[in-house]
Amino acid sequence: MSSSAEKYNQRGIRTSYVSTVIGISLVLFMIGMVLGGILALDSVQTQAKENLQGDLFFKAEMNEADIKQIEQELKTWPEFNEVYFVSPERAMEEFSGLNNDTKEIEAIFEGENLFPPNIGYKPKAMYANKEGMKQLKKKLLQAYPDEIDEVNYDEASVENVNLGFKQVAMLILLVAGLLIIVAVAMINNTIRLALYSKRFTIKTMQLVGATPGFIRRPFLLQAILQGLISAIIGMALLMSLFYALDTILKTIEITFEFNTFLILFVALVLIGVIITWVSTWFALGKYLRMKLDDLY
Repeated sequence: MSSSAEKYNQRGIRTSYVSTVIGISLVLFMIGMVLGGILALDSVQTQAKENLQGDLFFKAEMNEADIKQIEQELKTWPEFNEVYFVSPERAMEEFSGLNNDTKEIEAIFEGENLFPPNIGYKPKAMYANKEGMKQLKKKLLQAYPDEIDEVNYDEASVENVNLGFKQVAMLILLVAGLLIIVAVAMINNTIRLALYSKRFTIKTMQLVGATPGFIRRPFLLQAILQGLISAIIGMALLMSLFYALDTILKTIEITFEFNTFLILFVALVLIGVIITWVSTWFALGKYLRMKLDDLY
């Protein structure tokens, strides 16, 4: 009879342990989705910034050879992500929108190409903002005062890219903050319920003279293990989701580097371990302070 009761008790403990890990894993999965969204947004923002384009227009006496020489020099500048020479033919095609209008435009101007050779550039993401683009323009004009006639870029596009992503980032951070608060509450409640079934064991250990540190040690180690296992499960669910979005749903393209996945995994491990450890510490403190009659 006692053996049957012991088996039933052990089965209940295992069920409680598994349900706790599953609950924490799902919470970490939701946190991971938000963190993944923030990391993905940063990647998209970098790409959008580095796709901003500026143009260098040169004085009339500059020939293609001189302009190409400046192009090679500018490619060594750390501020640029890309620098490329734009021939008159390419400039004409871009102006005509790569349609069939090129011949019509040439006919209007009697075959004369009104677009002189120039240089296009795309800045590094850190310089793709209002102040950065102004400083870059100033530096270009100071470096080539006798060669460059004008530095042109779309100021509205620069401002819109930075402002738009700031608004989205603030919204995601707000959602992340609320989610972490809810997650802490859910994990804390889950651990409290799991420890509730062990309240008599805790009190028995205390009554036979075990110190609070001795009683806490196995539970805290178990909490760390739960946080680690939950983070691994949560990360596996995240990777499955990313794989589904990237492979099964062809309309969505998600690209994450290994370093990004590593940062995400470390973040989930830290969040899982810290929350489970702190929640277990305070829950144990509650049962250690309770009187025996209050356990019933």
